[in-house]
Amino acid sequence: MRIDGRNINELRPLSIKRSYLKYPEGSALIELGDTAVLCTASIEERVPDFLKGSGSGWVTAEYAMLPRSTETRMVRERNSSSARSLEIQRLIGRSLRAVVNMKALDGITIRIDCDVLQADGGTRTAAISGAYVALAEAFFYLLQKKQIVQFPLNEYLAAVSVGKVNGTSLLDLSFVEDSQAAVDMNLVMTGGGKLVEIQGSSEDKPFSIEELNKMLEMAGRAISVITRTQKETLGVDIAGLIAASD
Repeated sequence: MRIDGRNINELRPLSIKRSYLKYPEGSALIELGDTAVLCTASIEERVPDFLKGSGSGWVTAEYAMLPRSTETRMVRERNSSSARSLEIQRLIGRSLRAVVNMKALDGITIRIDCDVLQADGGTRTAAISGAYVALAEAFFYLLQKKQIVQFPLNEYLAAVSVGKVNGTSLLDLSFVEDSQAAVDMNLVMTGGGKLVEIQGSSEDKPFSIEELNKMLEMAGRAISVITRTQKETLGVDIAGLIAASD
């Protein structure tokens, strides 16, 4: 048994609350165990210079941890993001863009902000899963305002961590488990089970293909659970919206 009593292939308690804030066009609070991330989506009626006149839109992301999201106070990121935050926000942006039809967003940018309120491992994966809900809300808003004619999402998207601790493959690592992990991986997948991104490395000894496949299988089952929660939170079938827009 793990320190919190979970089975090796069990997610921590998961909750996603949509429309969490009043002002953003999309927002969601995701809680995964003791990790909590606030995700917002803001609409901008412009695109980066490299996309002007292309008939395309854009989705980008920022990520930060609040000073007391951790056990001891972190220095607030003021004028520039840390290398870690930059790497994570690029991951979030890449992941979301993989399931968005940019042509349906012609001339519009969606800016995602992910702020970690409390960190206990898995903040980047929770941010991706929560950001997806905030992004979907922003797209609902654009449809309602008739600023777009087609729902831009073409798949569900979620992320989860896996790893190997004390010789055992584990799903959804807490901070303590992550700090002891001999293998540390983050996986981003669609609701249909396709891989968007794999981040993984051995922190100790090399690991086998068989161990990798076991962790991929664990992650795939967890992604199904997370996307089911996203569907329940959003209250709509996005596949149906895509079909209605075609």
